[in-house]
Amino acid sequence: MTPTETRNEHLAQTIIKNLQRRHIQGFYCPTAEEAVKKVSELIADGESVTWGGTMTVRDLGIPAALKSRGTLEVLDRDLVESPEEKQAMYLRAFSTDVYLSSANAISEDGVIVNIDGNGNRVAAITWGPKRVIFVIGLNKVAKTVEDALSRARGTASPINAARFDIKTPCQVDGICHNCNSADSICNYVHFLRNSPRGRHTVVLVGESLGY
Repeated sequence: MTPTETRNEHLAQTIIKNLQRRHIQGFYCPTAEEAVKKVSELIADGESVTWGGTMTVRDLGIPAALKSRGTLEVLDRDLVESPEEKQAMYLRAFSTDVYLSSANAISEDGVIVNIDGNGNRVAAITWGPKRVIFVIGLNKVAKTVEDALSRARGTASPINAARFDIKTPCQVDGICHNCNSADSICNYVHFLRNSPRGRHTVVLVGESLGY
C-alpha cells in the first residue's frame, strides 16, 4: 500500500470501532468500485430502496447498479419532476426497506452530521425506513463533532447552494454567514450519535466523494 492508502486504512478502522460503540455497523472500501459492490451486497433481493439528495450515491452509479439487478424495488426520486410528485416520493421513502444517504461530515469518533434545507433527508435518517446506509468518502472526516459541523456549514452548504443556484450569502462569497435567508439550505441540523436498534450502516470509501 502507498502511505496514503495505509493512513486511510488506519483512519477508517478507527472510525469503524467508534461507530460500533454507537451501535452502527461500519465497513471500509478503499475504492469506489468496491463501495458500489458492498452497498449492493447489503441490500437483499426483494427489498425496496431509495435515496436522499446525495451526490455521492449518484456519482458512484449506485442507482444504476441497483436497477441492473432486476430483483429490487427501486424508487427513483430522480425521475419525478413536479412538486407534487416529489412530495409523494419523499413520503414513500419512509416505508422503504433501505434508504441511502451520504453525510456532510463525520467525526473521527463516529458522529454523523447532516444539514438539510427541506428536512426530508434527515427525517428519513431519523425515522421511517427499516435501514439507512450511509456512503461517506474519507474527505468528509473531521477531527471533532464541532469540526464536522463546521465542515458541513462552511464547506458543503456553500457548494450545495451554488449547485442549486440558491441566492444565499454563502453562494456569493463561499463563507457561512449563519444566515436566516428565506432560501437557506441550513434549516435542519442533524447529529446521529447513536443508532437505536442498529438500523444504520456506514460504508466508508477511501476516495474523495461528494461535497
